[in-house]
Amino acid sequence: MRKIGLVAAAAVALLSSTAIAKTTVIYAGRVITDASKPAEGPSTIVVTDDRITSITPGRAAAPVDAEVVDLGDKTLLPGLIDLHVHLTGDPGGDYRSEAVDPDEWGVVVGAKNARITLRAGFTTVREAGSAQYTAFSLRRGTAEGLIEGPRIVAAGPALSIIGGHGDVTGFREDIHTVLDQGYTCTGAVECAEKVRKASRAGADVIKITATGGVLSQQGRGLEGHFSSAELVSIADTAHSLGLKVMAHAHGARGIESAAAAGIDSIEHGTFADEAALKVMKAKGTYMVPTLMAFEGIRERLGKGIYTPTVETKVRMTLNDVGKAVGRAKALGVPIAFGTDAGVFEHGRNAGEFALLVKYGLTPREALASATTVAAKLLSMDGEIGRIAPGMSADMIAVSGDPLTDVTTLEKVDWVMARGRIAD
Repeated sequence: MRKIGLVAAAAVALLSSTAIAKTTVIYAGRVITDASKPAEGPSTIVVTDDRITSITPGRAAAPVDAEVVDLGDKTLLPGLIDLHVHLTGDPGGDYRSEAVDPDEWGVVVGAKNARITLRAGFTTVREAGSAQYTAFSLRRGTAEGLIEGPRIVAAGPALSIIGGHGDVTGFREDIHTVLDQGYTCTGAVECAEKVRKASRAGADVIKITATGGVLSQQGRGLEGHFSSAELVSIADTAHSLGLKVMAHAHGARGIESAAAAGIDSIEHGTFADEAALKVMKAKGTYMVPTLMAFEGIRERLGKGIYTPTVETKVRMTLNDVGKAVGRAKALGVPIAFGTDAGVFEHGRNAGEFALLVKYGLTPREALASATTVAAKLLSMDGEIGRIAPGMSADMIAVSGDPLTDVTTLEKVDWVMARGRIAD
C-alpha cells in the first residue's frame, strides 16, 4: 500500500507540474540574440515558464494553448543589465533625511523604482548600496513576483572607512553613533569581519567605497581611503565566500590600489590614468563608468540642492567625466554598463548608452556592456545577457536597430523578465 501511495503521489505531482507549465510564443521581425553577432531576421521564440526553449527562423505555428505575442517588425534583444543602481533612493534628497526616514520607507521607494526600471528595459540590476535589509526585501519581492521589477543582485550597506564616503557624515558625533549601520572598518582583521557580516546578512556582492565620493558630506577629496592591506583583506575574504567586490573609486591611485588588491570592478573610475588602467587590465578588473550619474549631478548643480562641500567636489570631477572610458578601451579594460540610477531619476538608465558611444564605444560594444559583458561580471553569463535555449526569458523589444543607433534603447516597447511580461 505504501508503494502504491508513493507512486500515486508522484503521478499527481507530475500532472500538477505539467498543468502549470506555461508556453509563450513570441514573433519578432528582427532578433539580436547576442550583441557580438549579426541580427537575425523574422523569428519565433518559444518560452516555457521562465526559460527560452527554442528560436526558429520565420513564423512557426504556435501550440493551441500558448500565449502569443506578435511584436510585428520590432527588434527583440536580451534584457538589459544595469550594474549600479540605488533603487531605494531618489535624486535631490536632503542628506539629513537619513536621520528622519525609517529604513522601511526605502522599500516603498524601491518598489516604485523597481517597476520603473523594469519598464525601461532593465531586467537585471545590481543594487549598489542600501540600508541593511531594504534591497534584500526588494530582491525577494521581485523574485517571487510580488513586486514588479528586475532581478536584483544586492549589496546591502557599503563598507567604508570611519568618516569616509559611505559612512554617516555631516551630523554631530552622537548622531553618527545612532545612525551607524556597523559597516565601517579599520585594519585588515576588522575589514575581513565586516565582509563576513555582510555575507551573513545576505549580500550577493560586497560594495566598498575605496575612495572619497562626490555626494557625501566628507570633504577629504576623492583619493584612496582604505590601506592596501585592508583592500587585500576585503577582496580575499569576499572571494573565499564566493562573493565579488565592487569598489566605488574616483581617484587614480585609489583605483590602482583597489585593482592591485583584486577588487573585481571599479565603479565610476573618473580619474583613472594609464598606470591605474594597466593594473586593471593585468588583474582583469572591470570598469563601470556610471556616466549618467554626472548628468544628473550637472542638472542639479548651483540650485541649492547640494551643500557647499558637495558642490566643490562636483566641480572637481565634471571636466574629466568620460575621458577614462576611451583610455580603458584603448588598453583593453573590460567596460560594463552601470548608471548610478538614484543620483538621477530612475527610468533614464538607457541614457548611458549614448554617453558610452560619445566617449569611444561603438553601439555594438555599448550594447554588449549591458548584456554579455555585464552578465560575465556577475558570473551569470549562462543565465542572462543572451537569447538562447536554456537561458532565462529576459527580453525586450524596441523600434529600430540599437546596433546602429543606441538611442532606440531609450524607448522600450515590450519587456519580459523571467518569463513574466510587464504589464
